Amino acid sequence: MHNPDRIKKLPDSVNILLSAGAFIQDEFTISKVELRLYNEQTDEKLGVYSLITSFVETDKGSVEMIYDEGFRGTESLSRASSFLIGNLGISALILRSVISLRQKISN
Repeated sequence: MHNPDRIKKLPDSVNILLSAGAFIQDEFTISKVELRLYNEQTDEKLGVYSLITSFVETDKGSVEMIYDEGFRGTESLSRASSFLIGNLGISALILRSVISLRQKISN
């Protein structure tokens, strides 16, 4: 996150995509994958500005990254979750998170 202050509060909503078992990606054991919604502001015409992050927890640490943001409407989190589940996007999200964690660990 370029600006971690955006996620210092509790999320407004959370969708759990993976929470049971032990999924292994490379040398990382994935224990939890979530999408988190942070409502940041409301515009009279455009509605709520949403920040959706992905949160991946592993045996070697966790990472929260921006997944999507913008004026996406009232069901933005459920639509993003459905898209990930329906299009095998969870694997790509996990891989991107593992790459980020690997870089963080090596620094």
